[in-house]
Amino acid sequence: MSILFSEHAKTFHLYNQEISYIMTVLPNGHMGQLYFGKRVHHREDFSYLYETAQRPMSSCVYEDDDILSDGYSLSLEHVKQEYGVYGTTDFRRPAVEILQPNGSRICDFKYKRHEIMGGKPGLAGLPATYTEDGGEAETLRLILEDSLTGVILELLYTIFVRGGILARSAKITNEGKEALHLTTAMSLCMDLPDYDYEWLQFSGAWARERHLKVRKLEQGIQAVDSRRGHSSHEHNPFIVLKRPSADEFQGEVIGFSLIYSGNFLAQAEVDTHDTTRVLLGIHPMGFDWKLERGESFQTPEAVMVYSQQGLNGMSQTFHRLYQKRLARGYWRDRERPILNNNWEATYFDFTEDRLVEIAEKAKECGVELFVLDDGWFGERSSDHAGLGDWAANTERLPRGITGLAERIEELGMKFGLWFEPEMVNEDSDLYRAHPDWILSTPERSASQGRNQYVLDFSRKEVVDCIYEMMAKILSEAKVSYIKWDMNRSITECYSKVLPPDRQGEVFHRYILGVYDLYERLNTAFPRLLFESCASGGGRFDPGILYYAPQGWASDDSDAIERLRIQYGTSFCYPISSIGSHVSVTPNHQVFRNTPLSTRANVAYFGTFGYELDLNKLTEEEQKIVKEQIVFMKKYRKLLQFGTFYRLLSPFEGNLTCWMVVSEDQKEAVIGWYRTLSHSNLPFARVRLHGLNPDFCYEEQNTLETHFGDELMNIGLITSDGMSGQVEGCTGEYGDFDSRLYILKALPQNERKD
Repeated sequence: MSILFSEHAKTFHLYNQEISYIMTVLPNGHMGQLYFGKRVHHREDFSYLYETAQRPMSSCVYEDDDILSDGYSLSLEHVKQEYGVYGTTDFRRPAVEILQPNGSRICDFKYKRHEIMGGKPGLAGLPATYTEDGGEAETLRLILEDSLTGVILELLYTIFVRGGILARSAKITNEGKEALHLTTAMSLCMDLPDYDYEWLQFSGAWARERHLKVRKLEQGIQAVDSRRGHSSHEHNPFIVLKRPSADEFQGEVIGFSLIYSGNFLAQAEVDTHDTTRVLLGIHPMGFDWKLERGESFQTPEAVMVYSQQGLNGMSQTFHRLYQKRLARGYWRDRERPILNNNWEATYFDFTEDRLVEIAEKAKECGVELFVLDDGWFGERSSDHAGLGDWAANTERLPRGITGLAERIEELGMKFGLWFEPEMVNEDSDLYRAHPDWILSTPERSASQGRNQYVLDFSRKEVVDCIYEMMAKILSEAKVSYIKWDMNRSITECYSKVLPPDRQGEVFHRYILGVYDLYERLNTAFPRLLFESCASGGGRFDPGILYYAPQGWASDDSDAIERLRIQYGTSFCYPISSIGSHVSVTPNHQVFRNTPLSTRANVAYFGTFGYELDLNKLTEEEQKIVKEQIVFMKKYRKLLQFGTFYRLLSPFEGNLTCWMVVSEDQKEAVIGWYRTLSHSNLPFARVRLHGLNPDFCYEEQNTLETHFGDELMNIGLITSDGMSGQVEGCTGEYGDFDSRLYILKALPQNERKD
C-alpha cells in the first residue's frame, strides 16, 4: 500500500494490492480524476489519461489558452474532476456551492499543497471508519484554496491496506474576511469515464425496507435520497454501480456508502458525452450552513469499495470494514445475546409479574436477555402519552426499573430496556414544562406522527436533559441493553434558538445531537449493548452502526418478508448488525402462517431472538424453541462473524439461498428457502461458494460427504425427496419450506464414501 506523488507530473497514485486511484492537478489548478479501478503499475507520469478537446457549441473555455501547452482550450464540462464546481465552464451538478456576500456562487478551488500521513484521522463529532495502528491505512489530505473568498477546501482520502476501499470526506474553512453560506457540500464526487453500468438501489417503505432495485444507467440524472431528517425506510444511503456482465461472483462492481444518518443524496449524472458523475453526501435541499470567519464545516465520510469479484466480493469488503473498523467497543467482536422482547407479546398491557412470567419461560428455553419494550414510563398506556418522561410508571412496576432488572438478573438473565429519546408526547410532563423544545415553525401548526413531536436535538440543553434522565436509570438499574427507537420523520424543521440565517443548519445539527447523546452514553456505560431502531429499519445506516453495533432491520418480522429485507440489507451491512427475531403466527404485520422452523431458519442469519410469549406455545413448540436456541449458541460465532455469500435471490425467483463460511473454511451453514410449493418439481442443486476445494465436507444431517470442489462446481443437491432428514426442514414439503445444511470439514483422509 502506498500514496505516491509525482512532482513533475503533479499526479497522485493511491494503491494497494487490489486497487489504484489516480488523480492529477489540472492545468488550471483544479483536481482532476484519471483512474479508479483494478491495481495498475505505478509510473511517474499518467498525464496521457488526461484528455481534452474542443466540442462545438458545448465547450466554454476556462480562462484562456495560455494555461495549456497543447493548444486546446480547457472546458471543465468535459474533464473528469475530483470535486466539481458549477458555473466555471462545468454545467453538471456540483460537489460544493458557496453563497457569497455579493450573491455569487462561483468558486475556483486550486491546489496549494498536500500531506501524506500514516493511519486515519477522526472526524470531529461524526462517525467514521478508523484504524487501530498506523500501518492499516494511509491518508492523503489535499489543500485547495479559492483565493477570492479565502475559503480553504480540504479533501481527505484514506486507502486501507486490505480490500478495494477508499474513504473520502471534505472540510470547508472560511479564512476570508466575510461570512459565507455553504449551500452544497458533498462527501464524494466521482467522475467515471463511461456509463456502461447498472444502478442498484435499496428502497421500500415501512415493513419492506431495502428491496433491491436494478436498472441501466442512461443519460440524465438518477438518484435516491431522503429529506425526512433520517436516512429513511424509503431509500438507503448506499448505491452500487456494476458492469452489466457482473453478477454475485464475478465482474466489476463499485459500491458507494455514506456514513451518515440524516438527509442524504446519492446521485449519478450521465452527460451526453457518456461520462458519469456520482455525488454522495448531505442533501443540498434546505441545507445552508453559515460560515463565519475562521469557522469550518466537516462533511460526513463516504466509502467507495471496488471489487472484481462481483457483488459478493464488494459486500464482503463492506462487511469486514463495517464490522471491524466502524462498529466499536465492547460488543464489536462479541457474539450477541439471544433475546426475548415483550412488545408483540404484550404491547402496552403488562405488569411486573406478567413480564417476569414471560422471562421465566424464556430462561427455561435458554434465552439470555429479556427486553422490556415501550410502555414502562410516565403515563404511558398507549402511544398518546408519556414520551419524554423517562421515569418508571410505578403502577406497573412498583419497584421501578431497578426492581424489575433485579428480578430478571436473579433468573440468570440480562435485562434490556426500550427508549425513544428523541421524541415527546404533548401529553407529557416534559412537553408541559418545555413546549418550546420541539421542532416547529413559528405561527404555524405543528404536525404529529404517531401522536408525538420531535425534540430539538440541535439544542444542547435538550440533549443534556435527555442524557441526565437516561443516565439516572442506567446508573441505578442493571441494564445491559438498550433498544433505541425513533418513530417518525421530521417535519416543520425549525429551531427556536437559531437565527433566521442559520435555520438551514437544523437538520444536520439535529443529527449531530443524536450522535452526541449516543457518544456520551457509550462513554459512560461502555458495556451497554445498543440496538438502533426507527420504526424498524428507518435509520439502518452506517452512521448509527458506529454507535450501535446492531439494528432492528424491520418491524416486519414475517420470515418470508424478511428474506427480501435481509437479503437486500446484506449487500452493505454485516450479518452481526441485522436484528432478526422469531415472532408468532399469524404474523402481526402480514398475518401469514409460517412454520416455526422457517421463522428460525431465517432469523439465525442475524442477531437472533424471540418476539413473543413463549408460554403461549405448545409443549412441542417449546421443545423446538429450546433446540433452536441450542443450535444458535453452537453456531452463533460462525453465523454472525463468518463470510457471508448470497446464492439465490428472492428478488429473482421462488427460491432463496445464502450461506456463511468460517474463516478457516472448515465449517459452513447454508440456508435454503422456498416461498411457494409446486407439483412435480425438477431436480435441483445449488452451487456453493467459499469452501476449500481440497477439503472433504460432511453434511451433518445426512452424513454424506463431498469435496469442496464438488459442492462449488457440481452443487449441493436440494431436490425434494432426498434420503435422510434435513435439520430445519418442516417435515412436510409445502409453502414456506426451509432447510439448513451444515457442513464440517473432516480431518485429512477421513472421507466417507
